[in-house]
Amino acid sequence: MMFFLIIISAFPPLTIDLYLPALPEMTHVFDTQQTLVNLTLSGYFVTYAVGLLIWGPLSEKFGRKPILLCGLFIYMVASLCCALAGNIEQLIGARVLQALGGSAVTVVSTSIVKDLYSGRERERVMATIMSLVTIAPMVAPVLGAFILQVASWRIVFVALAVFGAFATLLALCYKETLVSRYSGSILYSWGRLAVVIKNRHFVILLAIFSITPMAMMAFLAAGSYIYINDFGLTEQQFSYAFAFNALCASFGPTMYIKISRHVQVTKLITYSFLLLSCAGVLTLTVAHLSPWFFAFICAPATLTVIMVRVPGMNLMLDQQEHDTGSAVALIQFFGMISGSIGMVLVSLKPDSLINNLGVIQLCVGIAGGAMWLLARNRPFVTDKLPK
Repeated sequence: MMFFLIIISAFPPLTIDLYLPALPEMTHVFDTQQTLVNLTLSGYFVTYAVGLLIWGPLSEKFGRKPILLCGLFIYMVASLCCALAGNIEQLIGARVLQALGGSAVTVVSTSIVKDLYSGRERERVMATIMSLVTIAPMVAPVLGAFILQVASWRIVFVALAVFGAFATLLALCYKETLVSRYSGSILYSWGRLAVVIKNRHFVILLAIFSITPMAMMAFLAAGSYIYINDFGLTEQQFSYAFAFNALCASFGPTMYIKISRHVQVTKLITYSFLLLSCAGVLTLTVAHLSPWFFAFICAPATLTVIMVRVPGMNLMLDQQEHDTGSAVALIQFFGMISGSIGMVLVSLKPDSLINNLGVIQLCVGIAGGAMWLLARNRPFVTDKLPK
């Protein structure tokens, strides 16, 4: 089960990171602008987010397995369409379809964790999955850069289709974990989203933890251009720098589990927001001096975003006893929308990507930290913290 959860949880980072080294090349191949190429990223995330709202409630009505298999089929077809795209518009359209299928996989993977585990055990499971899944961002750009050396960028999407086929074989062996299905109509099942959103405590935590992906996704959108165009690194060198960032991030969930045994979770989250703010200041002041400076500043920033994800997700899920699919959909939706906004904002001024990234990191750290300080001592937080 753990292996299965890791595989289906790896879809988002693989789908995003495998083709990152090809972004500058796509700009030249399709003879278009960087902003338009970035729509293959931001467009993916927006559609991915909307797809979560569609599939989440449906997984409560029809079960996890049917939705998972449907999403995997759409994902494989869309990946092949990406490989066959003749222009940037077709590629954006295929990525939108790919996002629709991928969102079904994500919402089911998190829902299965909620179905099977609770409390501190759920935190350990989520931390283990996140730690191993973040190996994907380390491997994906390196593999993507290697593919670009021996073949076209189109083969990258063929590889994603093959990965989808492998996940489908595992999904066929998966035994349904949803015990009680929603008996209402499809329309009313989507209405459960409104029921969850009326939970004030859930919404407060949602506002706090949904803005953190903005900093990480801004780095994903700008990283290849900064390393390759600004610092003059090759595609292969960029993949190594990006892998270093992912390596640091992979320690985030494990660090949280170990440190939270000795430091209060509320303080640990506070320190994480503070560290992100400090990273923003350093990005604005010294990151432009060297790719090494940039790498050693962005890596801790990414680590903090990943680190707060475990307690944040667990706290939000514990606010909602039922309608797990809808709750997961809303959590992932607002996280993806936030990430997409970060991708757009960091690209508004292509000539100052490093400064744009620093401003985003600083603002997210300050805003998130301020909201957390107001909520961290409330009973709906302290009473739900794992003992």
